[in-house]
Order: sequence, then C-alpha cells, then structure tokens
Amino acid sequence: MLVVSLAPAADGAKYASELGVVTSAPRPLNVGLIGLGTVGSQVAERMLSWGPQLSRRAGVELCLQKVLVRDVAKRRTIEISPDLLTADPSEILENPAVEVVMEVAGGDEPMRSYIERAIHAGKHVITANKVVMAKHGPELLDAAAGKNVDVYFEAAVGGGIPLISTFRTDLQANRIERVSAVINGTTNYVLGRMASAGLPMADAVREAQEAGYAEADPSDDIGGFDATYKLAILASIAYEIKVRPDEIYREGIEGIEPVDFRYARELGYAIKLIAHTQRHPGRVEARVHPALVSLEHPLARVEGAENAVFVEGDLVGQVLLVGQGAGGRPTASAVVGDLIDLARSIRRGVQSRPSFSFDDRVGVIPIGEVKTRAYYRIRVDDRPGVLAAIGQVFAEEGVSISSFIQKDAWSHDMTVELVVTTHPSLEASLQKARERMARLEPVHAVSAFLRVF
Repeated sequence: MLVVSLAPAADGAKYASELGVVTSAPRPLNVGLIGLGTVGSQVAERMLSWGPQLSRRAGVELCLQKVLVRDVAKRRTIEISPDLLTADPSEILENPAVEVVMEVAGGDEPMRSYIERAIHAGKHVITANKVVMAKHGPELLDAAAGKNVDVYFEAAVGGGIPLISTFRTDLQANRIERVSAVINGTTNYVLGRMASAGLPMADAVREAQEAGYAEADPSDDIGGFDATYKLAILASIAYEIKVRPDEIYREGIEGIEPVDFRYARELGYAIKLIAHTQRHPGRVEARVHPALVSLEHPLARVEGAENAVFVEGDLVGQVLLVGQGAGGRPTASAVVGDLIDLARSIRRGVQSRPSFSFDDRVGVIPIGEVKTRAYYRIRVDDRPGVLAAIGQVFAEEGVSISSFIQKDAWSHDMTVELVVTTHPSLEASLQKARERMARLEPVHAVSAFLRVF
C-alpha cells in the first residue's frame, strides 16, 4: 500500500525543528559527498561552480562541506580545495554539521554500511547506488522512515531519466500493470553495432569500450547484472513489494551472433536486452534477457547508449521515458536534482514526496511458469523428414509454431538453418522442446534461443 506522508502546516515547525532547520531564516544546508570519480566529480563541479543558481532554486544555500575519497593526494579532474577532501568516513557520517550525505561511489560494501550509518545519525541520503538500493533498498527506506529522514535515489536506475520521481509523484494515482525497459546503455550500444555493422560481439564490445560506453570489464553489463539491479528497484517501487535481484530471471547477451540480427529484421524485429516486469494475480513477473522486439514497438527504436522505460498504468495508459541512462553528467543531473528537491522540503518543513510501504506477501513467478513467444535458430542435416521430426517435438510439448523458415544450405557439410518462431507458450515447454530437439539425430545444434517480446 502506498502511504502518502505530507506534514500538515501546523506540524511544519515541529518537522523543521527535528531537522534542525530555522524556517524564518534558513541557514546553509551542509552536504557531504562520498566519491569523486566520474559522477562525483560532476556533482562537486556543479555545486562549486554553480552554487548561486542551485541555491536560488533550492531556496537555501547549498554548502559542500566534505568529500570522502580513497586518496586525498590523487590528482583530480576538477579544481577542488584540499581542505574539502578526507579519507576518514567519520568526518562525514559522524559530523553533526553535515545534514545530507550524497553517495556516488558505487558498489555494495562499504557503501551500504555508510548509508545505514548516515540514516542512523539522522542525516538525509541521496544515492546513485543501484546495487545497494536493489539489494537493501526496502530496509534502508524503512530505517529512514523510522528516523524521519529521506533517502533519494533517482540516479540509481535511469541516470538522467526521471524515473523514481515519476513513480513517486506523477503516477501515484495509477495501478502499474507492467514496466518494460532498455536500461543498460552498454548492451544497447553493443547490440546496435552488431545489427547495423554486422560486428561480432567481441568487436562491438571493444568499440563500446573505446567510445567510453563500456568498462574495462564489461561483464556486469553484458551478463545482464546491471539491468537486473535496476529492474529490482523499478519493480519494488511499481508494485510496492520487495523484489530482490536474485529473484529475477537473468540472461545476458553473450550467445547472440550477427546472423540473428539479419533473421530478426526479416521477421520484423530488433534485438534488445529487455528488462520486463508485469502484474499477475497475487504475483509478479520479473525477467531480464535479450529478446526480439517488434520494430513497431517504441523500445525497438532506442538507439546507441540511450535508455528507455515503457510504463503501463490503469489510468494513464502508456508512458515512454527516454534519455541518457548513464554517464557522469546525466547521473550528476539526477543527484543534484534530488538535492534541490530535498532542500526545498527541508526549508518548507515538510516531506514533499510520499513514502513507501512494501507488501511481503507478493512473490515473483518462476521463469518456467511465464508465458512467452520464442525464436529458435536450428542447424540440421539437409534431408527429408527433419521438419516433421522437429514439428513433432513442438507438438508433443504443446508449443504452437508461428513461423517455420528454412534458410540457405551450407554446401560444405550439407546442413541448413531453420528459423522457428512460436506462439505464446510456457517457458518450461519451450525449454523442454529446445532440449529434445538438440538430441535429435539430424540436429547439429540449437544455435540460438531468444524470447519474442
């Protein structure tokens, strides 16, 4: 159940007093920043160089008090006073002068502990940490509610796309039915280059690294982990339940080959890494995997490193949010935007955003019980009876075939590729058919299996 907690005017002074804020003459709002990397540098630079503009919008002076870094002697990409830097977390987390802690360092520990310590010390928190919020978000939000402080995490999911605020405010009158998203810019860029240039995945990943879209170790992106963390946060907020990353079915893009893009386009599809969740009676569906997406669907048209989130609500209908989902500047935009929003709430002595409660009784549907369509690419001997044998496997597993296309023969070994798409069927049946076909004597390999979104 969504609980809206807005302090009435009569209680504003009490709330302001608890926050240590004098509403008649606002004093500066002191902020501690954890992390001075790609995102943290952009946040600090914006606060230091654009202070008057930010303060005017916030209605109170925003003062960067301390910045926690690993090495205070390291050369920085921005000009920052050495007096602002510290390697001691307590100078922020236990400093009574610091009222807001912004965490942009990333990773699970020690950042989860830092956020928890800040909350227990009565400090508001703004974080871009998708791992912490995906794994521990509900508990941290509950702890914050108990201490009458806020946790803002707009940057943890969509970078510069305003997702959390959209769910928390603009869509709060809606029953969210489903959320489908392309929420990893690295994989979208890689898949796009494989589709447009016919590049093998290794070459597309290398190009993404050179363009600054992929890390030196891209496994979190390519393996679907990053998108899974983000979907856990989105699903938890959309349905007000606790969705953990390990409950979400996850599959990366490692097995996709350039030929699949050609076949997909012939069939009227693009290939995207899709994060999808939807409501079912008493349970929800939550999965991350590559999928064939109709070229007519808005998500099929998301290009490069962009992200997009497609939301369906019972009142608003369909909403599409598109933008840069990662990178220092878009993420810093969301972090500093959260700071301005929080500062306004503190100045007014109210909590301007509704808080959340999470229902523990709603679980995630196992992937085997999900109904979906599928695409198979199968390499078989070019001889009579093969189609019949494969058709029989599908029939016995209760899977209805939508299309069955034989592609060109491989002359050197007398094999052909079959491309099969199905009507909606249980995932368990689709996988059983896949396993059985792979064991047929004329089948060399089930070379690809992708779901059709």
